[in-house]
Amino acid sequence: MPEIRNPNLEPHGGSSGGGGSDFRSLIIFTFMALAALMAYQYFRPGQAATPPSNTQNQTQPAQPQAASGQQAASGQPAYTPGIAQAPAATAVVGANAETETSVENEKYKIVFTNRGAQVKHWFLKSYTDTSGKPLDMVQPQTSARFGLPLSLYTYDQSLTGQLNQALYQASDTGQVLAPKTISFHYAAAGLDVIKSFSFDSGYVITINTSVSRNGLPVRALVEWPAGLGDMEEFLPSSSTRSPVRTVSQFAWSLDGKQDSMASGKVSGNATLDQPYEYAAVSDLYFAAAFLPDTPARATVVTLHNAIEIPSNLSDPNSQKKPADVLGLAVGDQSGNTQMRLYVGPKELDILNSVHALGADGKATGQSLQPLIQYGWWTVIAKPLYLALRYLRGLLGPGINNWGWAIIVVTVIFNLLMLPTRIMMMKSSLKMMRIQPKVESLKKRYAHLKMNDPKRAEMNAEMMTLYKDEGVNMYGGCLPLLLQMPLFFAYYRVLLNAVELRQAHWFWLKDLSSADPLHILPVIIIVSMFLVQFLTPSPGMDPNQRRMLAIMMPVIMGFTLWSFASGLALYWVTGNLINLAIQLTINQSKMGKEMHAIAARRAAKKNPGTGSNPRLIQGRR
Repeated sequence: MPEIRNPNLEPHGGSSGGGGSDFRSLIIFTFMALAALMAYQYFRPGQAATPPSNTQNQTQPAQPQAASGQQAASGQPAYTPGIAQAPAATAVVGANAETETSVENEKYKIVFTNRGAQVKHWFLKSYTDTSGKPLDMVQPQTSARFGLPLSLYTYDQSLTGQLNQALYQASDTGQVLAPKTISFHYAAAGLDVIKSFSFDSGYVITINTSVSRNGLPVRALVEWPAGLGDMEEFLPSSSTRSPVRTVSQFAWSLDGKQDSMASGKVSGNATLDQPYEYAAVSDLYFAAAFLPDTPARATVVTLHNAIEIPSNLSDPNSQKKPADVLGLAVGDQSGNTQMRLYVGPKELDILNSVHALGADGKATGQSLQPLIQYGWWTVIAKPLYLALRYLRGLLGPGINNWGWAIIVVTVIFNLLMLPTRIMMMKSSLKMMRIQPKVESLKKRYAHLKMNDPKRAEMNAEMMTLYKDEGVNMYGGCLPLLLQMPLFFAYYRVLLNAVELRQAHWFWLKDLSSADPLHILPVIIIVSMFLVQFLTPSPGMDPNQRRMLAIMMPVIMGFTLWSFASGLALYWVTGNLINLAIQLTINQSKMGKEMHAIAARRAAKKNPGTGSNPRLIQGRR
């Protein structure tokens, strides 16, 4: 709920100093901290823990790219050099020309090329890009530089190039429908490679690969080398593309413990031999997660590259800065890899249905649900997401109903918070009533310096006065303390809910992106100002009142200028509800008494002229 205790209410502890000044400072600091924290989370992904290191295999230095465009690394050899080994007699298996095989079900369409037995396109049918075409998990610019999905990664640069450039013999060509298993085979000069892929009706595929050279197994890992998801910042400026940059990360489950790391923290070509239940590369909405069949023998290599793109995507001539491209290579230390691969949306129910292998050897282990990360706010954000999804289901399947679901949840929460708002107003009224006693008490100790020990006596008398009059010094803070966690939980939900990606609501084309017309931020500024204008504030310093009544709405409006429009919609809804509540309170007995006190004090401060016309005064 965006309603925050109105700073124009009577400050605690005095009209111009002491406790009142401290409390007003707290309000100002809270607003500034709110804006700073939102900006920090928006412009800089959260820091993550360091992934577990391998004491035997540390980061490997990068080597020049192989001819296939794959990123290779020096380090552990794929076979033992030194003694010359004669190529074993191997029947040549391969193809004479490049062909394509597409596998399709209701969820995806995957297009393989027999050159390297790699994936050229991985379309998710239920999702579209900014231009309205089916979303391709294979980004063309980055994959051309760093390799295609399901390519192979070895510790021998020339071998890596050969594996990913060879023309494999495909078991099927053309278009096939899942459930289906297709295989690719290549053999020549002692090298024997088999890659097999099985497909069913879901987002998970099964991978089996084996690579041997002169009869000896080669540790060849299966790659997802160059990011996934939207990644439209890498498209040419002439293309239709989103102005939102990709936020990618490396996520994993190790010994039942889940963690993640932002792309900027991921080392390139680091070999990690650890019992991973899963290892994934993901952005905010999509993930490619490898689930090894034998976690105890899992090898993970983190791939971190970069491409320079304009710092301002709307201006191709702006200064270029490197943009991260994150990838993974995963396989079995034995050289024969068997594992599953999930490529799809980070949608709660789907991720909950995909499990790593448990101790019983069945898919009963850790699910992929931790790939959705709400951070500190999980305890609030997850129920909030479930509430939004439930309401959206009640409203119907229309994508515009996510906006209405946000509005309904905000209204419900505001109604639940109404008692705390009334409590806040009563606390403020009590403070107004005893303000003359507070000021009299302060005058008795006005001659003392701030560091005088006798000021402790004043504080003690002040606390006794509050207790005798039944005033809770922190009564006005409770609504703020309750509402700020909800605000940040909303932010995390809107940032991570794939269902809100491209969800429409009237002129808003995507509730996960900023309002393109900036209508909502303007309404935020106006509505917050009106709430300040209608709320009485006797005793407040004029300069502070002007700053709080004008600057705070401006700060919040421009803070939300580039944030998700769904978050702005939530804030606007709360502000309009607060405005209606304040108008109602102003007509109540309590509200009229507060305004009467405010008017008397304004007249007392400006005798003969009434209230200062330059100041914003509370209205009924």
